[in-house]
Amino acid sequence: MNPARRANDIEPFRVMAILARARELETAGRDIIHMEVGEPDFATPEPVVEAGIAALRAGHTHYTPALGMPALRTAIADYYGLRYDLDVAPARVCVTPGASGALLLAMAALFNPGDEILLADPGYPCNRHFARLVEARAVGIPVGPETGYQLTAELVARHWGPRTRGVLVANPGNPTGTLIAPQELAAIHAEARARNAWLIVDEIYHELVYDTSPPSAANLGEDVLVLNSFSKYFLMTGWRLGWMLIPEMLLPSIDKLAQNIFLSATTMSQHAALVALAADTRVLLDQRKAELQRRRDALLPELARLGFEVKVAPQGAFYCYADVSRFGMSSEALCERLLLDAGVAITPGTDFGSHGANHNVRFAYTTSLARIQEAVRRIEVMLG
Repeated sequence: MNPARRANDIEPFRVMAILARARELETAGRDIIHMEVGEPDFATPEPVVEAGIAALRAGHTHYTPALGMPALRTAIADYYGLRYDLDVAPARVCVTPGASGALLLAMAALFNPGDEILLADPGYPCNRHFARLVEARAVGIPVGPETGYQLTAELVARHWGPRTRGVLVANPGNPTGTLIAPQELAAIHAEARARNAWLIVDEIYHELVYDTSPPSAANLGEDVLVLNSFSKYFLMTGWRLGWMLIPEMLLPSIDKLAQNIFLSATTMSQHAALVALAADTRVLLDQRKAELQRRRDALLPELARLGFEVKVAPQGAFYCYADVSRFGMSSEALCERLLLDAGVAITPGTDFGSHGANHNVRFAYTTSLARIQEAVRRIEVMLG
C-alpha cells in the first residue's frame, strides 16, 4: 500500500533537515552557528511566560470556542485600532494554531480542487504545499530584484488564468525580507477584486519592519484575508498561536472547518497572548526588534565584503537573501560546505521555490551579534 499522492507531492521543509543535521553535528561535539531557522534566539518575555503559567494554575486547561476566546479576539481587534487606526470587528478575528493554521483554514474555505492561487517564487515553501493539501494548485510567479522579489499588479494580471481564484502575498516576504509598497498592494487587491477573486496577505513579519511603518492590508477592505502570528515579533514560536482577519460572510465556514480540523487553539497560549498584546510587553518586544535591526545592519556590509550579493536590502523580517553565483557552486553545495567545513548553518534557495533557487541562499540573523561576527570570520576562512 502507498500513501496518498498529496503526501508524495508535498516536499520536505529543507531548513528543518538542515537544522536536524546541525543538531547531529552539535551532539558529536561541533560548535554550529545557527542562521538557518526563522526563529529569533530571544526567549518569550517573562510576563507572557508567567501569564501562561498562571492560566494553567487557574485551571484554564479546557477547550475554548473554535475561533478563540472572546477576550483575545477583542484584544486583537483593539490592537488594529491602536497600531493601525483601524476599526476591526472582533467577530472578524479568528484565533488559530499558528499562522499555518490560519493559512490552512483559508485555503480550505476559499479554494476548490483545481483552483489556482498566484504567489511569488521565491516564497515561503509551505504556502504552495497548503494549496496542494486542499487539491488546489499554487502557481509560482518568478520574481527578482527588479520588483523587490514581490508580486506586482502587472505580474498578477499577466499570469492570471481561467482557473485563478486568488493571490497570496507576504509583506514582508520570506526569504527576502522585502516589502510591497502600499500603492502596489492596493493595485494587486484591485486586480483580484475586479476578477471576483480573493487576496490573502501574510503579515507575520509586519511588526518587524525597521525603517518605515507600513499600513496593514486590513485597510484595503473587509474582503482581504490578513494572516498574522504571535510567533515572530511576539517571540512565541513554540506557543503555536496565530490569527486571521476574515470577511464576516466567511465566519460560518471558517468556524465549521476549525471545529473539525483542530477544535481550538491552545488555551494556555491564548491567555498568554493577552499579556503579549499589553503595552508594557510591547516595550520589551520593541527592544528585541531594535536588536534585530542592529544585526541586519552589521551583517549586510559583511556579506557584501565576502562576495554574497544581496541585491535588495531587507526592509523587515530577519533574513538576507543573497546571490552566491560568484562562488561557482550550487546553493545546496555551498550550504553543505558551510555547515561541514565552517560550522555555519544557512538555507539554500531551493527551499523557497525554483526561480533562481540554485544560486541564492538565505541568512537568518537570528543569533547574537557576537555569533554573527564569528560566522563571518569562519566563512571568510573557508572561502580562503
